[in-house]
Amino acid sequence: MKYYIIAGEASGDLHGSNLMKALYEKDPTAEIRFWGGDLMQNVGGTLVKHYRELAFMGFIEVVMNLKTILNNIKICKKDIEAFQPDAIIFIDYPGFNMRIATWAKERNIPTHYYISPQIWAWKENRIKAIKRDVDFMYVILPFEKDFYEKKHNFPVHFVGHPLIDAIATRTEVSDEIFRKENHLSDKPIIALLPGSRKQEITKMLSIMLSVVNDFPDYQFVIAGAPSQEYEFYKPFLTNENVKFISNKTYDLLSHSHAALVTSGTATLETALFHIPEVVCYKGSWVSYQIAKRIITLKYISLVNLIMDKEVVKELIQEELNTKNLKLELNKILNSDSRGVLLQNYADLKQKLGGEGASKKTAELIVNSFKK
Repeated sequence: MKYYIIAGEASGDLHGSNLMKALYEKDPTAEIRFWGGDLMQNVGGTLVKHYRELAFMGFIEVVMNLKTILNNIKICKKDIEAFQPDAIIFIDYPGFNMRIATWAKERNIPTHYYISPQIWAWKENRIKAIKRDVDFMYVILPFEKDFYEKKHNFPVHFVGHPLIDAIATRTEVSDEIFRKENHLSDKPIIALLPGSRKQEITKMLSIMLSVVNDFPDYQFVIAGAPSQEYEFYKPFLTNENVKFISNKTYDLLSHSHAALVTSGTATLETALFHIPEVVCYKGSWVSYQIAKRIITLKYISLVNLIMDKEVVKELIQEELNTKNLKLELNKILNSDSRGVLLQNYADLKQKLGGEGASKKTAELIVNSFKK
């Protein structure tokens, strides 16, 4: 069978790569073309466009890059027509993928959506387009199944969270080797995960690094995104207690004592590594004002949303400042607070289900042709 996969972000590249491995296992003769990144490219298939050319953050940024986005949609449609796939698999990235889904449905190409758009957070009216244009939906958060089936009468498959697979299959590196290879001292590590896009990294790192001198007994290590070059991070490396490691976020988290994390998938990854964290978010003033009026969720981090309570502290917009960040970091370095947090993390993992999200999804996709 011929599969066309579209992932537009770093997290989509990770989950797309594991899904591709599972598809090749279930369908050894599979032909795959995809929009994604290095991880997917390492599995096989043909990369059409890298996600670093696609990722735009916030309402204003999207408007400013609208011409590029529309051109990418045009390129994608033309490439799909030339490839003539048996199925298109969308991975999150709804602004782009839902447009392609509408177009694909009109041409009777089977559509599979792995990792649902977060319409439970905003743009719930997208459910009309999803019910019309998506043939099969695979959800990864436990509350999403009830959201789709009970609230909107749309059948979906809950496959578990693919991060559990990604973390379980990684190769462990000893603490001694990790520190030696990355020129780190014996001080406990506080990981800084500022995001993957240039706009958010610049904004978040300047605030995260403002507390470094208040914690001299720790070393701060920036997790470099695979989509960004070292030269981009260089201006942030002026303090001798700040180090940089590129494209080794899981290794870094596994050896960290605490973390400051930009809101997104990384908040859940950090929790699954059992690392106490403070969740940070600060967007442009206009983007934030718009978001505040259309998003009605109690929390912004996946950890708190899944647990339906405040497990990790969220510092959002004006609350994200040096004073508050120092206060909250001190709290998670305290042994009593850490104990409560780690118990909540254990409960979180249980809610997400076991391993096998990628294999379950691949099996459902391949079996859909038999029906």
